[in-house]
Amino acid sequence: MSQTEKYEFKAEIRQLLDIVINSLYTDKEIFIRELVSNASDALEKLRFKKASGESIHDPELELKVVVEVDKEQKTISFADTGIGMNREEIITNLGTIAHSGSKNFLSQLADGQKPDASLIGQFGVGFYSAFMVADRVEVSSRSYREGEPGVLWTSDGSGAYEVSTQEGLVRGTKIVLHLKEEHTEFAEDYRVDSILKKHSSFVPFPVYRGDKKINEVQALWVRSKNEITEEDYEKFFQHLHGFGKPRYRLHFSADAPLMIHSILFVPESNMEKMGLSRQESQVNLYCKRVLIEPNSKKLLPEYLRFLTGVVDSEDLPLNISRESMQDSALLAKINKVVTSKLLKFLNDEASKDPEKYQNFFGEFGRYIREGIVQDYTHRESLAKLLRYESSALDAGVTTSLEDYITRMKSDQTEIYYLNGPDRQTIEKSPYFEAFQKKGLEVLFFTDPTDEFVMDHLTEFKEKKMVSAEKADISLDEESGTGLTKDQVKGFVKWLKEVLGDQVGEVRASTRLVGSPCLLANKDGMTSGMRQFMKAVKSSMPGGGMGETSDLEINPAHEIIVKLDSMRSRDNSTATLVAHQILENAKAAAGLIEDPRTMVERLNQLVSALLNSSKS
Repeated sequence: MSQTEKYEFKAEIRQLLDIVINSLYTDKEIFIRELVSNASDALEKLRFKKASGESIHDPELELKVVVEVDKEQKTISFADTGIGMNREEIITNLGTIAHSGSKNFLSQLADGQKPDASLIGQFGVGFYSAFMVADRVEVSSRSYREGEPGVLWTSDGSGAYEVSTQEGLVRGTKIVLHLKEEHTEFAEDYRVDSILKKHSSFVPFPVYRGDKKINEVQALWVRSKNEITEEDYEKFFQHLHGFGKPRYRLHFSADAPLMIHSILFVPESNMEKMGLSRQESQVNLYCKRVLIEPNSKKLLPEYLRFLTGVVDSEDLPLNISRESMQDSALLAKINKVVTSKLLKFLNDEASKDPEKYQNFFGEFGRYIREGIVQDYTHRESLAKLLRYESSALDAGVTTSLEDYITRMKSDQTEIYYLNGPDRQTIEKSPYFEAFQKKGLEVLFFTDPTDEFVMDHLTEFKEKKMVSAEKADISLDEESGTGLTKDQVKGFVKWLKEVLGDQVGEVRASTRLVGSPCLLANKDGMTSGMRQFMKAVKSSMPGGGMGETSDLEINPAHEIIVKLDSMRSRDNSTATLVAHQILENAKAAAGLIEDPRTMVERLNQLVSALLNSSKS
């Protein structure tokens, strides 16, 4: 005989129920994820009971979750063949908001030995998300224990529930949601299928929609690497990314400070480099194979947005809201652990196969640079991943900062670099001459952002990062032809008068070899920085640089020697030449503002020289 009893929720429980229904979840579809997750937890508990040797009712029954919809009746149901509940358990578990059934489950183990945490779920507030979309919920359940009667729990979520005996039930639990009129979309096949595939593709038990199995793809990240083939990894990558093969793969598990299982892939191509819009993270956050947040924005630093993969942590507090995890301090810990693992992995791969890594850096190096600017915590680890061409190596071969240090001279305390559009241009730069003469290695920066990266890195392994333009490098004075000190004094005075406000100070250089002059760094700015400032200021009202640079001349250079001689006998032509060598210095520094002016002056200079040759 069926006995029905009515129970009232306590006032504080009604308040909590109201929060769960109206405030805790912002996305209504989440109830499907929650109920499938709870069903999976019930199956895990049943599997543990069987493994521990307990007697199980109907032991041959397949462990599975079945989701069904009825469009005419406007219902959606979730059935599992898990541990089930008797009358007392259903009152305790469903009559008490946020009651953790798992805590009781653990404490009741006779020998006090706790099973693997991955076996234990929490039947908490997630169940009550059903009332977001349903005006009545029915739960029928049959315990795994032999001889236990079935039980039916019903409630409209308004503050009371009824419990009665139910005959003829199989082991497990079935939840039927009678949908509110405004939420009948959840009785549509296509809608439910898409949500299940999105959130429950990796639940560790079969999930059926009617007779169709939803979760065909295995959760590789929780399996042993020895059991997984390259083909398995490739298929999994394509499931996540959509196409292609991964360039790198990191599969790891950690149990301290957090329990984490993860597979991260580096794709072959950089979508942003291909001209597409800014890429969003393709790393999904799971807890015990249940999707918590797809394309999680806070799971990893923004500069690692090129990755595709999965991070699964069993330490997430699912008895609260899965949506609230974005604000959890646990995410910061997961972020730190996974980022450290990934950066170490890339560094190891660079050592194992430098050529493969060089190709990776060519494709994804911009993200490493971005990370150095953004991430102080991992800055040195990121700096190890930088790669540059160098004056000490053949064209096309790159070096790390660590390798540069191994080649440094014993008394050298700085790592030198020089910026330019390409290697050939940098090698012809007047700023490179002194380093070449003294045999000092210089890194060649050809990415426009490299100098800004160095402004944040500043040093590596206690060696300062210094631009060759700003380095205090002087050549030993050599005897030979050139201007005397008195001649230099007169020449720089004349040159300053001729060039006027176009330059700051004019002085003799101690670092030039084959060039007649160069623009000297002023106020700590390199030519690359000046180019950037020029671009910024030109977009502002008034435009223009508003800055002048000092000019250093090479007293031993043939052009300077002959120009000093020319100024006394043909001042007008000498003046044209003086302006031209300034333009040449600007060109070497990448600071030509209007090439038409330079061409016009060259024509004047050619004309003057031709006229001079006639006389």
